[in-house]
Amino acid sequence: MDAATDPPGAVAAGIVATGLRRSFGRVEAVRDVSLHARAGAVTGLVGPNGSGKTTLFLMLASLLTPDAGTIRIGDVDPIEQPHAARALLGWMPDSLGTWGALSARETLIVTGRLHDLPKDAAQARADELLELVDLTQLAKAPARVLSRGQKQRLGLARALVHDPRVLLLDEPASGLDPAARVELRHLLRRFAAEGRTVLVSSHVLAELEEVIDDAVFLLEGSSVDSGAAIAARRTRDWRIRLLGQPTDAAASVAAALEWPADAVRVDRSDVLIPLATDEDAAGALRRLVERGIPVTEFAPAVGDLEQTFLDLRGGEGA
Repeated sequence: MDAATDPPGAVAAGIVATGLRRSFGRVEAVRDVSLHARAGAVTGLVGPNGSGKTTLFLMLASLLTPDAGTIRIGDVDPIEQPHAARALLGWMPDSLGTWGALSARETLIVTGRLHDLPKDAAQARADELLELVDLTQLAKAPARVLSRGQKQRLGLARALVHDPRVLLLDEPASGLDPAARVELRHLLRRFAAEGRTVLVSSHVLAELEEVIDDAVFLLEGSSVDSGAAIAARRTRDWRIRLLGQPTDAAASVAAALEWPADAVRVDRSDVLIPLATDEDAAGALRRLVERGIPVTEFAPAVGDLEQTFLDLRGGEGA
């Protein structure tokens, strides 16, 4: 079933945050974060554990007051107008945190009633969303018996109950099986196509890269300029796989490129070579083919999002 369509006259709402700070005692969870999440787009929030992502989400969701800075959800200030902001927001934390004794369907009905939906409308919406997230067969199951992935799907449905214009999704793919992850990506793209604002965090950067339009990077509680890291990038690794996975693959690649042997590395059965630009990559591939090297795969070793993240961290873990 398709996600709910927008009500007539619905107005798109983006997120703009500037100079956010939040401390807990002496711990600065968020030091200086600014971001813009566009309506009609999926924006990824990227950062290591402890970078302030969850604290930032809580402030955006009007559940935590910043020590400094401003937030606007559309034209609403969630600190000054929390009820107006929550009418616009669908918040999905990284764990369900709901009433374990209630069934999946009851959870959604109660959530709908808390958002002032009439009883019949809340029941109909619950059934619609259970189908959307493929939980219809578990509608009567207590939330406490659901698996991690099933709880995540219920958490997404709960965030959608009141048809919000803005979605804040903290690790929504955690615990999902591969098929459910694919369906989640389709849903996120559908929400953006409907004009909604989607801000989503994930530690799986390769998967996040497949769905986002923009990215915001957090390091040690601050948002950072990814453009500077990209401009300063000198090389990135490209992965080469040869037909039959020959034992002398690295030597063959080095000889074909007329490179010293120590410039080529081996990762399991693949060969890694450092290249500065896409033009250099195209040239390297052309030389390999011209010299009869049986290349079956030639691609960046990591995606742009992950490479930028590694660049921002100074190459840690590369």
